[in-house]
Amino acid sequence: MGNEDIIQEVCSSRDMVTNLKASIRELSGKVREQNQRKCDVRDKLQQLRERINAEGVDVSVQEELLPLLRSLKELEKQESEVRSNCDAKRSALEDAVCDLEERVAKGEIPEEDLDVLLVESLDHLTSAKKELAATLREIVSLKRQIDDVPCQSELLQYERRFSELNVCIQEKLQQTRKLYGTYNALLEIKDLMLKEISLLNSIGSQFQDVIGTPAGRVKSIDSMEGVMKGIQQKLGKVQLGLQEEQRRCDASKEKYTAAAAEQRKCYTVLRAFQEECTRNDRLRSQVSGSKQGM
Repeated sequence: MGNEDIIQEVCSSRDMVTNLKASIRELSGKVREQNQRKCDVRDKLQQLRERINAEGVDVSVQEELLPLLRSLKELEKQESEVRSNCDAKRSALEDAVCDLEERVAKGEIPEEDLDVLLVESLDHLTSAKKELAATLREIVSLKRQIDDVPCQSELLQYERRFSELNVCIQEKLQQTRKLYGTYNALLEIKDLMLKEISLLNSIGSQFQDVIGTPAGRVKSIDSMEGVMKGIQQKLGKVQLGLQEEQRRCDASKEKYTAAAAEQRKCYTVLRAFQEECTRNDRLRSQVSGSKQGM
């Protein structure tokens, strides 16, 4: 092997060492970036804890947050272990680079060994990147789960909104029932009027033919009695419905009377309380004045 080949091999080895140093610097940058992100996540979690302590959270929400926080601590521990391993690997790689530089400077290392070391270093770098990416994904997922848990103010807002929706639904239900009742009543009136018109038309068209014979008169009387029975049955049903509505009305009146009495009682108690408060303030002012006079 000539001098030119040796020089070319040394230059190639130096290029490989330079690439290896660049890979190590990239790994160090990734580790620093991961540390910075971890610090940001810790700051956000601290802010979240302060917000939880300030606003207050239900027991159920706290029970959901505790396992998440424990998982976060475990992830922090795992990240610390991964970071220590990365630091150890980086130190080992730096030592290997120094050794390679010395050996390349002396011309003692063949090109094949340098390629093998470079491939191993790249494999270590790739595995470290994968571990860091997996840890970051777990941290982001845990933070998203913590953010999904509603705080006390959000729960109160949801409760208020559901109460408003319930009131709207009840009003709409009462209005719908009222409209259905009106429709059914009008439909019954329509049926009765149609039957009445049909009966009057039948009587008007057949009266002269039926009234002239005894059998026709008997048949007409039977028909009238049948109509009367139907009207009596219909009237009985209407009276039953009226009685039911009357009972409901009486029950509502009793509830209203009880509520009005309770309201008057509350007003009386409130007035007495206000009078006692006024009397207490007056006595306090008198006592303070007597103390100042003494």
